[in-house]
Amino acid sequence: SKARTGPDYRESKKTMERLKLHTICEEARCPNRGECWNARTATFLILGDICTRRCRYCSVETGRPLHVDEREPGRVAEAVRALGLRHAVITSVNRDELPDGGAWVFAETIRQTRQLNPACTIEVLIPDFAGDEQALAMVCAEKPEILNHNIETVSRLFPSIRPQGKYQRSINLLARAKQHGMKTKSGLILGMGETLDEARDVMRDLRAVHCDIITIGQYLQPTRDHLPVARFYDPSEFTLLKEEGLVMGFSHVESGPLVRSSYHAEQQVTDR
Repeated sequence: SKARTGPDYRESKKTMERLKLHTICEEARCPNRGECWNARTATFLILGDICTRRCRYCSVETGRPLHVDEREPGRVAEAVRALGLRHAVITSVNRDELPDGGAWVFAETIRQTRQLNPACTIEVLIPDFAGDEQALAMVCAEKPEILNHNIETVSRLFPSIRPQGKYQRSINLLARAKQHGMKTKSGLILGMGETLDEARDVMRDLRAVHCDIITIGQYLQPTRDHLPVARFYDPSEFTLLKEEGLVMGFSHVESGPLVRSSYHAEQQVTDR
């Protein structure tokens, strides 16, 4: 597509390669990467590109991760500056083998990105840190503008789709992030076997812990080895969930077939 070959897109790609950085935009084969990169928003994937978990919907490679690269935070900060980003989203693979799940690297990446780019807003999309309270506190102490942790699916499907995660652990993490004063965000993927009512239950559970922002998108099977799509939702159903989410009290609901976690993320910072 044309968007994927615009000058900003090409510059983004070159910068990532030069600084040896990964983006979830590419690792997860996101359908919106051209639009976002052309709009100067990118989502960095820190702590390597190999995940210790094997979620059935995700295209990121699973295996034994490489050592932690202590210079990575500085390279992310440099990329944000080189690309003139207005909003940087920082996410990671799961690093369950690390004592703090990689929280130190998140904190350091926020710190260095801020130092070099004081005008850029920062959103982190964090793993559950296996429920480690100190790891979460370390990230929240750096005061990112938005703290995102994706719930991804409904309670009933969690054990089969995210076997190493726990639904309640994710909800609790968002509750604790709120106690640390964060603006919180979560994401839901539809089409993995849930019902609309179960999706609404997740939205209510998120609102019960005062989650501010929710993204809702359609699951697309990354490869034949991944979970097949159980159902394609109609765009009108995404619109309906958006309306219901706003009534529930979310300050921002981004809902549509191609919506992904960081889609239009820069517009959510200013929402009150």
